[in-house]
Amino acid sequence: MKRRAFVRNTIPAALTLPGLFNGLSVKAFTDQHPLVQALLGSTTDTDKVLVLIQLNGGNDGLNTVIPIDLYGNYFNARQNIAIPLNKVLTLNGTAKTGIHPSMAGFQSLFNEGKMNIVQSVGYPTPSFSHFRATDIWMSGSDADQIVTNGWMGRYLNQEFPGYPEVYPNTQMPDPLAIQIGSISSLALQGPVTNMGISISDPSRFYDFLDGVEDPVPDTRWGKELKYIRQIGKQTEKYTALIKAAAAKVPTQGSYPSNDLGNELKIVARLIKGGLKTRVYMVSTGGFDTHASQTNNGDTVTGNHANLLYKLSSAVKAFMDDLKGLGVDDRVMGMTFSEFGRRIKSNASFGTDHGAAAPLFVFGKHVRPGVTGNSPAIPASPGLNDNVVYQYDFRSVYASLLSQWFCVKGTDLQTIMLKNFQDIPLAVNAACGTTGLDDVIRPDSEQLILNYPNPFVETTTITFKTKGGHTLVQVMDTLGRVVKTLVDKTFAPGSHSVSFDSHALPRGVYYARLQNGGIQQVRPMLKTR
Repeated sequence: MKRRAFVRNTIPAALTLPGLFNGLSVKAFTDQHPLVQALLGSTTDTDKVLVLIQLNGGNDGLNTVIPIDLYGNYFNARQNIAIPLNKVLTLNGTAKTGIHPSMAGFQSLFNEGKMNIVQSVGYPTPSFSHFRATDIWMSGSDADQIVTNGWMGRYLNQEFPGYPEVYPNTQMPDPLAIQIGSISSLALQGPVTNMGISISDPSRFYDFLDGVEDPVPDTRWGKELKYIRQIGKQTEKYTALIKAAAAKVPTQGSYPSNDLGNELKIVARLIKGGLKTRVYMVSTGGFDTHASQTNNGDTVTGNHANLLYKLSSAVKAFMDDLKGLGVDDRVMGMTFSEFGRRIKSNASFGTDHGAAAPLFVFGKHVRPGVTGNSPAIPASPGLNDNVVYQYDFRSVYASLLSQWFCVKGTDLQTIMLKNFQDIPLAVNAACGTTGLDDVIRPDSEQLILNYPNPFVETTTITFKTKGGHTLVQVMDTLGRVVKTLVDKTFAPGSHSVSFDSHALPRGVYYARLQNGGIQQVRPMLKTR
């Protein structure tokens, strides 16, 4: 096969080229196009950066964020792995919520006003498959919908039309998104192509900066590989930009010696180095803790404690480094995992696949505090009982896009595939979000109730709304929405709706209210 035919048939415009720079995987894209001039000026003017941290495996939310106000029920549900109350790290401003004792870094960030804990994040019909649940979180789709592009890819495609053909250009010379430590994620996949580049091995990043390459074998295919690299270097416009950005930051703060710390250190270096890249994505694994989540006899130690220490210490070092580099005002970060774990622990000192779980949003301009209430935990949960969701994960996505990146409402609905209500998470004067809006009510204010409770067949659900779009759903103990009772616009005030459960088995159900940032869940009991 001739070289030109070989290259044409094996290197599409957005191919990952492993080994281009000593094991580094970077996307190679085509050159500029005459259409670039027509597209200049179409993007939002912002210097903000979003860092996404994926916790692969399904993090146990109940042992990460401990419900102090429901500690008795929490302890009864998982006596063999429960964190002792006197070991839980307390948080300023709340007596109801604490975090795992390994997360001193997160405690410090929270107490400094640089962190928001969003309780019980999930979606209406949770999947308990790692692969399917990950696809749902990455794509931002409904559980029964297959979407082949990602929520962040759609955002970047909206902001940078014509990618990759007309990029890099004078308006956006840098990568749109960079993923470190993994292959390119579905989250960054746009309608046409992946909108990011991937640095697959952080340890090789420094060889990349020094221009160190893997040798090629002295064979026919080795010569072809050498030629591919030559073509790749000619077309890879981002290589020199990344090197130049990294070279501007010769010294940084100290980081823990683990995979996540190494990845975040690179992110901080590239942000300080001046890249206009808007999104960075990193990941760390090991959260599928079916067994040996804690050590027998010492529940504050073990595999999960080590994972949470890694996360907490790496993010704290990252935030400290950003501050020392003088760029912390530009960065917001978010953790996420494909699902949480069951309420009740198993006999192997572990937890099985579950539904909703908390996530962390962090940054200098975060709206600090705890968003939402402690998850509802039955006094005697069954093996299949789950944490039901208070906040749809897509509301978190939509809120960060609108409040941090200033995405307009009309564009937001296109990006997120439908309308998801805002949660106050970021303070950004450029987007008009400058204050702490009084929309998250205290747990003591009961905004959704039912009477009678317990009930036999029907019960009346009363809810309070501040006005606007209001959603009332009923969920079962698996975390699934079994009925949507209200989904429309209301005037401010108190309203009622009847729930007829004749087709449902007896047991515990949950009434969920969503009204913008106001979202509450209350248990109901059907007796027969």
